[in-house]
Order: sequence, then C-alpha cells, then structure tokens
Amino acid sequence: MLKPKQMSRLLIAASRDQMVPVIAELYRHNLFHIEEFVDAGAEGYEGFKIGTPLPGASEKSADLIKIRAIANAISVRGDDIEAAKPSSRAESRKRIEQELPVLEREVEDLTARRSKLDTQVKEYEQKISEITPFINVPADLDLYHGYKRFIVFAGFVSREVTLTVPSEMYFSKGKEKNFLVAIVPAEQRTEVEKALQEAAFQSVPLPDESGAPQGRIDYYAGQISALNQEIAEINQKLGEVRKSHADFLVACEEFLKAEVEQTEAPLRFATTKQTFVAEGWVPSENVATVTQALEKAAGGKIFVTELSVDYEHENVPVEYNNPSFATPTQVLMDVYSRPRYTEIDPTLMVSIVFPIFFGLILGDVGYGLILLAMAFGLRKFLKGEEGRQMLAVLRNASISSIFFGILFSEFLGFPIPGWSPVFYSRHLMAAENGGHGPNIPELMVLSIWIGILHITLGRVLGMVNHARQDHGGHRIKAVLANFGWLTVMWGLIIAIWSVASVPLMPNLTGLPVIVAGLNLGIFTGAVLIVAGVVFIARDSFLEVVEIPTIVSHVLSYARLVAVGLSSVAIAMVVNFMSITMFITPQLKNLTIVGIFIIIAGIGVFIIGHALNTALGILGGGLHSIRLHYVEFFTKFYKGGGKKYVPFGMNRRFTED
Repeated sequence: MLKPKQMSRLLIAASRDQMVPVIAELYRHNLFHIEEFVDAGAEGYEGFKIGTPLPGASEKSADLIKIRAIANAISVRGDDIEAAKPSSRAESRKRIEQELPVLEREVEDLTARRSKLDTQVKEYEQKISEITPFINVPADLDLYHGYKRFIVFAGFVSREVTLTVPSEMYFSKGKEKNFLVAIVPAEQRTEVEKALQEAAFQSVPLPDESGAPQGRIDYYAGQISALNQEIAEINQKLGEVRKSHADFLVACEEFLKAEVEQTEAPLRFATTKQTFVAEGWVPSENVATVTQALEKAAGGKIFVTELSVDYEHENVPVEYNNPSFATPTQVLMDVYSRPRYTEIDPTLMVSIVFPIFFGLILGDVGYGLILLAMAFGLRKFLKGEEGRQMLAVLRNASISSIFFGILFSEFLGFPIPGWSPVFYSRHLMAAENGGHGPNIPELMVLSIWIGILHITLGRVLGMVNHARQDHGGHRIKAVLANFGWLTVMWGLIIAIWSVASVPLMPNLTGLPVIVAGLNLGIFTGAVLIVAGVVFIARDSFLEVVEIPTIVSHVLSYARLVAVGLSSVAIAMVVNFMSITMFITPQLKNLTIVGIFIIIAGIGVFIIGHALNTALGILGGGLHSIRLHYVEFFTKFYKGGGKKYVPFGMNRRFTED
C-alpha cells in the first residue's frame, strides 16, 4: 500500500507477419506500457529502425478526425452518454462506411450556415455600437459625410469645449463621458484639433449610414433578432442530430481511436524487414497472463522474456497500489507529483490525514451535511475520472466535518441542543457554551502536537527513503541528516518543556538542576540540538541556515485551529444578524413590515451560511492540503514519477 505496483520489463520479439495479432492482443489486455524505441544509438538494436504504421492508418485517422469534429460541433462527450449495448467491430465499421459521410455533410452544412449567421450578427452589433453615440444628436447620419470644405469631428471629451472658429457643434453631457460633434472649416483643422486635445478628445468612427440613428439601430436590432431566430432553428436541428446520433458517435469514436492506436503502434517499435521488437512494462502479477496470451495469439511464433531491471536508475512507470478508500486521494497526489517507483507512496497517509485536518477546520454538522449533499449532487455534472475522484475526496472530507461537528457540538454556528462538546469547545460566546468560554489554548496546543507528530513522521519516512534510494557514504549522511532534523526539533521541544509549563504537554520544569539554574531537560535538549546540527552540516552545511524553519513549520499547524475559529466566528455573526437583529424582534409584534424584515433575515441567514460554506471548502481544503505539500512532503517526498499508461483502453461502447 505504501509502494507502487511492482513492475516487470518485458521484451517481445516476433516476425512482422505476427505484428497485427500481437498488437491486438496487447491492446485487448490493456496492461503493456510501451517504451518508445529511439532510433539514435540504441544499444543492442543496431540495424533496427522505427516501424511504420499498419495499412489503413491514414484513412482511419481521417475518419477519427471527422467523428471528433462532428462530436465537437454538436457537443457530444463520451462521459455524458450512458453506455448501452456495446457495438460489435463489424457493426461499427459498417455504420462508419454508410452513415458517416451523410452525417458529416449534414452537420457541416448546418454549422457552416450557423457560422455565417453568427458573423452577420456580429457585423450588425458592431454597426449598432458605432451608431449608438450619435443617438441623441438631432441630425441624420448622412449629414456627417460628403463635405469637401468642411471636416466633421465626433468623439468623447472630458469637458465642454468652446471653439473660436466658425462651427456647427452639438455637445451632450453624460454620466461618465461627454459626447461632441463639430463641423468646422477644413482650413481651421489644426486649431480645432488643439482645442479638442486639451479636452482629452477620443474620436469615434463616423457611421457610413443614412437616416435617423434610432431608426438604423431599430433596423439592425430587427435583423439581429431574425438572424438569432434562424440560429436557434439550426441549433434545434443540431440538437436533434445529437439526440439521434450521440450513441453512434461515441461508439465510433471509441472504435476508431482503438483502431488508430493499434495501426500506429509500430511507430513505437524497433523493426527490421523481417522482425519487430517491443519493450515495455507490465505489472509483475500479470506477466504470466500477458505472456501466455501473446504466445496463443502468435501460435507460438513469438519470443517473450522478462528483462533484468535496475530499479534504482531506470525510469519505471508508476501505478498506484492503494485500497479502494484511498484511491480518490490519488488526484491530490497527481496535482503535486506522482511518486517515484523506489520511494514511499504517501497516498494512503494523505487519504487518512487530509479529511481529519479538514474536519478540524470545518467541524460543523450543518456545513458537513451541505458538503455531503454537494458531493452526491454534483455526480451528474462531473462524470470524468478526476471529477469523480474530487467528489469522493469532498465526500470523505464532509463526513469528517460531521464527525468533528458532533465532537465540537456545532450546527451552522449553533451548539447542538442537549449535546455538550465531547471535544474542546470552539463557541466564542460563553452564553452559548453553558457559561464556559472556548478552549482556545488547549486547541492551539493540540494543533502544535499534530504538527510535531506529522513532521516527525515525515522525517522518519525521509530516513527510510534515503536508506532505500541512496548508496555508500551519501546514504549514511542523508539518513543521519534527517535524524539530525528530528533531534534538533525534539531538542527544542524538550528545552521548552524544561523552561515553561505548557498545557497538555509534559512538564519537565521539576527535573534536577545541573548548573546555573539549568536543569537536566535543558542540557538534554541542548545535546540533541548540537548533535542534530552536526548531522545536518555533515550532509550539507548550507542546510544549517534552514534550521529556524523547524519552528515555523510546527507553528504552521496552528492554522487548523485559527481557520476553524474564523469559520465559527463568521457563522455566529450571521446567526446574530439574521436571527437576533432581524427575525426575533419582529416575532414579538408581527406586522406587514415585520414580515418583510423576517424575509430579509432569512435571506441574510441563507446567503451568509452559503458564503461561509464556500469559504469553508476553500479554507479547509487549501490549508489541509498545504500542510501536506509544504510541511509534510518536503521532509521525505521527491515525486517526479512517470505515469503508467498501458497500451489499450477500457471500452464502454464497443466490443473488443
């Protein structure tokens, strides 16, 4: 569970006449991750070249492009279609030959007409935008053109302009901009431009139109309305095409994608005129299955062997190997980086700790139920694999919020009636906590404990990773350096315990005094700190300057309490405003006005808690994952693993 699936490297060699059945069998099993053959200087492959596509590859690629263009034009996605009875290969090929050309012409004609109409709509909208500034000018549009001895200026100015030359001018004062039209003699152009420039003149194009501005705008608005009606009719026809051909399109797209990938597979092989060789990775547990299937498909005329692998130096593809409840968390791991093959996979730990952190921050039964409903309700809209995984992460986080909400006795900022906090209280008002204030100091210390243990685990995992991946003297130095970071952190903690009494932490102030008022705990902490600094410096002296980050990283976990308290405070403010200020006073003497105030209070309640829910998702999610990415992963995790991408697909709409 803490390691990726074990991989084995296979070499497959056969004569070229066996290439088609071998490729089909590999594709059917969807287990073989192909290692691309590189023509330049491949050791042991002298005389081999990169293969060429199988016959029919270009035609199938062209058909696939057509199918995808049609699907894109009518908004068909495989994730949105429920899988019905799978189509056979023969049926898919027959429908492509018979239906695709007709469907392509129909969709091309409709989309071409729609595109032309969209262009006309944009042209008319542009004309309206050009005419609109002139709508208040009492002059027809054709009066702005056709002059030889006069020049027309039209545009926006910051203030009213006074011209000293003979002119016909109209000035319209607006809220944001003032509009000006001026007709002046051509020989006075320079003087007029200077005066307009001082008023921050911004010219607008003169419409090449005739008639009243409002009349032209009404005309173009009518044209746009008619064009939009035609576009709506075309969209309706495309919708009918989508409804009647969606199953066909997704099935054919899947079929052709499989065909194209298989016909282009030789481009990844090493070939000669008589033979081909393919190398790739298969999960070790499936090696026997793949080998037997290939031998059967090729009638025994094939050579399959497992190659020796230097796992520490080869870039082995990584496939997660986690229990089902941890699988959704893999999407959070891929956002950061997939683990390397030889390092510990922390997905399982993140799948457990992330919801706990989220629940500590947003520990409220009401908000948890809202998020749980969202996690189930959004399934209709997020149907891709990553979308489903994110919803599963949200589901787990919401369950954790409900659990901690019960412990904190919180429901939308209210204490749960008849239920005292099992855990520490976060209610900020004593009256709502049975006369007791919030346990902020205890909660803060708890968050520090979580940080200490989480970082300690990270350093221990770092020691394990270095012991596995490094060699010789560097391995010893790297392991001791991680141990040094631990001793420095724990040395500081022991020294603090020996100086001051901290709630919920051991009190070492009573240890025997050694010298100058310094007790045994302080000396023990100092020894651990010095030893840790030495271990760190032996591996990298520059790392010593990073020692202060120990304190900042541990204290960073205080966000688990601080962000949670801010959410509680917002919820209580919303409740106070909506209920205490708006609703409760009106219930004492109900009036018509009071009913509207009550409705306003309900609106404040709903909107306030909706916004706080959104903030809770962002705060709980971002801060929880940030503690993993920054404070936890940096202690042991490198990432950068290559994703395992087997040759094949999981079919939904077609038969193999």
